[in-house]
Parts: sequence; C-alpha cells; structure tokens
Amino acid sequence: MIPQYSRAMFKRGGNMTEATENPFASLHYSNVYLTILALFCFKLFIKISLNCLSYFYIIKGNRKEAARISAEFYDFGQGHRSWADRSPLHDAACQGRLFALRNLILQGHNVNVITIDNVSPLHEACFGDHVACARALIAAGANVNVTTIDGVTPLFNACSVGSVSCAEVLLENGAKPEALVFQPSPIHEASSKGNSECVETLVRWGADVDFDIPHLGTPLYTACVSREIECVRRLLREGANVQKGIYMDSPLHAAAEKDCTAIVKLLLDFGADINARNMEFQRPVEAAPPSSLTEGFLLVYEATPQPLSQLCRQRIRDCVGRDRFHLINHLPLPNPLKNYLQYR
Repeated sequence: MIPQYSRAMFKRGGNMTEATENPFASLHYSNVYLTILALFCFKLFIKISLNCLSYFYIIKGNRKEAARISAEFYDFGQGHRSWADRSPLHDAACQGRLFALRNLILQGHNVNVITIDNVSPLHEACFGDHVACARALIAAGANVNVTTIDGVTPLFNACSVGSVSCAEVLLENGAKPEALVFQPSPIHEASSKGNSECVETLVRWGADVDFDIPHLGTPLYTACVSREIECVRRLLREGANVQKGIYMDSPLHAAAEKDCTAIVKLLLDFGADINARNMEFQRPVEAAPPSSLTEGFLLVYEATPQPLSQLCRQRIRDCVGRDRFHLINHLPLPNPLKNYLQYR
C-alpha cells in the first residue's frame, strides 16, 4: 500500500518539477538581461567616446577628420544602409532637436543623406513642423525638391501637417509649388486635410488652383469629397473653376453625394451648374442621398428664381477673369459692392 503522503506527492509531481526548474530558468533569464544591458552600455560608451573625439577634432579645426570618424561609425554612404538605419540627422530633424542638428552639421554630416526609401532629414523636419530645423538644413545646402520613392517632397509633408511656416521657408528657397501629374500633389493634400492656409500659400507662390490629377481631379473636387468647407471657400475665392471636378463629375456632385449642404450652397453661390450631369447621367439632386437635407435644399433651389444681384455678380466675375480678381479692389465702386463681388 502506498502511503497517503506518497500519493499526494505523485499527484503534484509536475508542480514539484516546475518548482525545481524555476530557479534555474530565472537565473538564465537574468543572465540574458544582464548581457543585453552590458551590450547596450558598451555601445553607448563607444558612441559617447567617438562623439567626444569628433568634437575634439572640431575644436582643433579638423572637421574633415571628424566627419570621417562619424561616417565610419554610422556607416554613411556605403550602399547597404537598411530602412531602419536612419542617420543621426534624421533623428534630430524628426524630433526637432535644433542644437543637436547644428552640431551634426558642424561635424560635417551630409544634410542630403537619405534612407533606402529616399527620405531626407528635410522630409522629417517638415513632417514634424520643425521650421527652425528646416531652416538650418536648407542653410547647409539641403535639396528642397528631393523626392522619396513615392514622389513625396518636403513641401508635400509640410502641407500634410498644415505647417505654413515650413511651406513658406521651402517656397522661399526654390521649392516647386506644383508636383508632376502622377506625383503626390501638395495643394491636393492640403485641400484634403483642411489646411486652407497652406492652400493660400501655395496659390500665392504660383500653384494652379485647377491643377487636375487624373485619379484625384482638381483641388476643389478633393476638398468637396473630404468635406473641407474652408478649403472649398479659399479655392473658390482664388478663382477655382466651380464646374471642374474629375471627368464628368463636378464638385457639386461630390458635395451632394456627401450630403454636405453648406458646401452645396457655397458652390451654388459661386455659379455651380445645378443641371450638370455626371458619368451616370445624374444631376446633383439625383446624386444626393434620398430624403436628405441636401436633396431637399436642391429641390427648393431649382424651384426658386435666382436674385438678379447674384446673376450680375457671376457675370462680372466671368468678365474680369481669374487672373484679374485682385484688381477688383481698384475699381471705382463703393466698398460694400467690392466686398460683394469678392464674396466677403
């Protein structure tokens, strides 16, 4: 007969084994963690030592040697940098660390260094809205029109996050306000994100408000799809063609489909054609969701005669032309009438 305590011991045999092995497992993991910590500390020590050595050469006036040491340590320009192996310039620009960025530039780091997907430090600075870092990089010779493998420019990044300051700096230093047809467009990006001040800046520097991209349409159409009323208003005031969208779809069709009554009203005030037809041969009222506020508004609008003042304003603006809208202020007319003509 097996004693009672022996049967209990057999039943708990697995647990006793685990309890016996646990101290060894804990010791093993502790050794692994200590090894990782030791490697990290060693790498940090080497990095600090090389930075101190580089700084010593800078003080001595030998910046070339300082740059050589940094290049060997970070492996710049050797052709096998991985997507994760970003340069210190990328990190400093991304985090907005201006002092560190300037020190790296003084050490001779190449401001046009790129990752495997062609992202430059200037891309990072603009995407983080770090205008001081962007200025420092440009002053050191950074290319303001560099593109990633996707065709993204620093200006596109600035417009994506609504950084008017970075956009101004880039444009002042030669950045192109318009992209190629099949590249990401800054004005379309600003319009889709609701960054109306960036839209105004781009137009002031020569961007075409009717720039048409086959798969996106015009900036106005993009703003209507994204339901960004401030961008719609800014583009219309800058003279965007209220009828031009994508293929046969007009901005009014896009706003009606999105059931955005405020944008629909704004487009109609600027002369949008309520009888225009899209690829499905639908008018805007037919493209609106059934029983929606937009459908009701368009039905009432169709049945209501337009004021003579509105028809006259549209006709005068057509005669003046988009390129001469800025001359309306110089017409010998009362200020209220000038404001009315400019939708103010």
